[in-house]
Amino acid sequence: MSSTHLAGRTAVVTGAGAGLGRAEALALAAAGANVVVNDMGPAAEDVVSEIKELGVGAVAVLGDVSDWSLGDRLVSAAVETFGSLDVVVNNAGITRDTMLFNLTEAQWDSVIAVHLKGHAAVSRAAAVHWRNASKAAGAPVYGRIVNTSSEAFLFGSAGQPNYAAAKAGITALTLSSAQGLSRYGVTANAICPRARTEMTANVFDADPNGNELDILAPERVATFVSWLASPAAATVNGQVFVVYGDMVALMAAPTVERKFTSTTGTFTVEELDEQLVPHFADRSPRQNYAAYSVAELDTTGVQPLNR
Repeated sequence: MSSTHLAGRTAVVTGAGAGLGRAEALALAAAGANVVVNDMGPAAEDVVSEIKELGVGAVAVLGDVSDWSLGDRLVSAAVETFGSLDVVVNNAGITRDTMLFNLTEAQWDSVIAVHLKGHAAVSRAAAVHWRNASKAAGAPVYGRIVNTSSEAFLFGSAGQPNYAAAKAGITALTLSSAQGLSRYGVTANAICPRARTEMTANVFDADPNGNELDILAPERVATFVSWLASPAAATVNGQVFVVYGDMVALMAAPTVERKFTSTTGTFTVEELDEQLVPHFADRSPRQNYAAYSVAELDTTGVQPLNR
């Protein structure tokens, strides 16, 4: 049986001072991993204390993931403190929700910087380490990247043009990382989670079932992240999962709905008009590239709050 334990491994978790990141850090620690806890403020030290109570090591590295150099600091902290780097969980994020016509440059830049640049900065530093380690060993090493995307990129959320774009970018970064690093023994996967945290405090209604473990508890997502980080998930690479409540849904790759081919070898606008207009006639506005059907997976009974 494949092992789900992480004893002797070291993980880096960004944005781990609270919410989903904290739950992920604790889940990895419960599986036996030492954890480098990243966040912007002193809450990271509190999580370090919680992890140490589980009998494994932990160290806090404070800083903003949008600072490119922080990636190197996190990798160095893992290697210098615990002797290895095995798992990276990119979780840190912010929201600056607004409609596109109200979007400011600052709102765009800050969300892209923390989410997309932050994922890239930490992943790049880890990739450098793993590539060098693999070359030195003359064989693949152990490496896991778990990135945090969102259903916002699947739906194209109208009030989140910056956030949705960042999450789409993170998904593409994940696929590129999976292809580029697999030869070194590294896997990269993305999760689209729903979790009740401080960042989503104004998003979800209360758990209608009154479960002891909230149906949207971040611990539910963290369990899956711990599994993805384990040896058991060695063959899982370049995948995207929607994760929350009582389910994990594996997303399929996009498919071609229909191919249009010129009858003469070169399209004219008239022929394009002749072929495409009938195809889109009477088409539902929701029948587009957005994956609205994913919403039908929801069995939580939790309704979104009106904003």
